Amino acid sequence: MVNENAADAPFFRALLVPHRSLGRKGFAVLMGALLFAWLAVGALYLSIGAWPVVGFLGLDVLALYIAFRLNYRAARAREEVSLSRTNLHIRKVPPSGRIEEHDFNPFWTSFRVDRHEEIGITGMAVEARQQHVHLGSFLNPDDRESFAKAFGQALATAKGR
Repeated sequence: MVNENAADAPFFRALLVPHRSLGRKGFAVLMGALLFAWLAVGALYLSIGAWPVVGFLGLDVLALYIAFRLNYRAARAREEVSLSRTNLHIRKVPPSGRIEEHDFNPFWTSFRVDRHEEIGITGMAVEARQQHVHLGSFLNPDDRESFAKAFGQALATAKGR
């Protein structure tokens, strides 16, 4: 007996997430070291009577903390791509958490890759009729190349090429 839903079973799945080289533990260590350095330098300036400098040093540490927190917030973005012979499903989750979902028929879908000679892939998009969805804008060039190759082959397989 043949399973009628076999065409609906995804044969390609990808989860695209931004890469972050500094984890939570590393962030805590970095902020601890910065606070220690701030306290040491601040104590030196206080001892020579230059107390206004201490406040400006604190602003530097605060600015770095805010920048890292924004960076970690941006890292919550992800894109889920699922491809079967009958459906291409893309689910985009931005840092805000507002989910955006797109469904395409793979037979009427094209995968556009924009390239630059020196940089490599600068953009990827799935297009069908009036719809186009950008993919992997947060990926590094090597990950874009890897995804583009794998997804391009999977889409060709879905189309029966």
